[in-house]
Amino acid sequence: MFKQGLFITAELRIKPESDLDAAIAAIHTFCDGMNSEKGCSMAVPLQDKKDPYRFIFWERYENQEAFEQHFQAEHTQRFIQSGLTDLVQAFETQLLTAEK
Repeated sequence: MFKQGLFITAELRIKPESDLDAAIAAIHTFCDGMNSEKGCSMAVPLQDKKDPYRFIFWERYENQEAFEQHFQAEHTQRFIQSGLTDLVQAFETQLLTAEK
């Protein structure tokens, strides 16, 4: 089980003019890079079963600093600059605790 941290859920859409197979390969490479980041303990891409151009990323970072460092990483910059996808939405969540 995970301990508390910064959990990110992001929805990305592969652009219609992008080659689907090339974009999927880029997503795999990007997630491999994220999973090698010191402060990232999980980066999982999920593909929509009905819409192959829609992806949900589940990510977990140790803290806000690790999340900010993620955007400085070479693999992140390369993925953003590839222009293969659009960010639809992203939000932060936390583990549900017994505290009220």
